Amino acid sequence: MSRVQRRDRGSMSLFFALCTLAIFMVMGLLVDGGGALNAGNRATSLAQEAARTAGQQIDPAQAIEGTAITIDPDAAVGAAKDYLTAAGVQGDVTITDGGQTLTVTVHDSYETYFAQFVGAQAIGVTGTATAHLQTQAGG
Repeated sequence: MSRVQRRDRGSMSLFFALCTLAIFMVMGLLVDGGGALNAGNRATSLAQEAARTAGQQIDPAQAIEGTAITIDPDAAVGAAKDYLTAAGVQGDVTITDGGQTLTVTVHDSYETYFAQFVGAQAIGVTGTATAHLQTQAGG
């Protein structure tokens, strides 16, 4: 065997190994990145639905008297928490603007497939939605 032939041995194997590693890295970014985006969209959707549910919990005493239409804080927080619990996620509910606005923040995670090989078992995602209580003009 000549000197040139011995020096070239194994160079194709190294090239193939590096290309394979690069392909797996790109696949991991696509699969886990897309999964994390979907999990984030799901968290936002759940926050929106929980905010809608909580926004329907108005304070009946003030509404019947006609003095104001505001959210019943305890009922709204309870309704949002119940919705999030049924969906299997954790979240926070805050009520501001004197009971006219509520914000729901959902905390969830995406369990990775490829990123766990580099130590990332899960990717945390958050979704937030705000609902404003509005009344119809003239009644």
